[in-house]
Amino acid sequence: MKHHDRNAQNKGGFSCVHCKAHIPYQSFGTKQRNHCPVCLWSRHVDDLVGDRRSVCNQPMEPVSIAARTDGEWAIVHRCTGCRQLRMNRIAGDDDELALLAMALRPLTDPAFPLDMLPMYRVPKPTEH
Repeated sequence: MKHHDRNAQNKGGFSCVHCKAHIPYQSFGTKQRNHCPVCLWSRHVDDLVGDRRSVCNQPMEPVSIAARTDGEWAIVHRCTGCRQLRMNRIAGDDDELALLAMALRPLTDPAFPLDMLPMYRVPKPTEH
């Protein structure tokens, strides 16, 4: 079963495009499964949320975590084909360590060198 299969709900799930795990379509904390709870990858299947009409169908990499206005966390996915960004609500069975690792990624691997910030500059030794 593929994630993009329009009948995935009737068939009981899909295979993850990235880690190949079998993913049940319904689970605690989600009404419509749209990503793997193990590795958090998805597939670009929607033009509009839930329509399953996208012709892209490429894997979508989880790139970040965002907090919605109501405080709920969402996974930001980037399509590996067309580069479109999408936010997907986290599900109750998503791997907590994978979510936390992604949330902490900007702190552990910043997008810019920390030594460019004055507070992180190491003072040069003074000559006597």
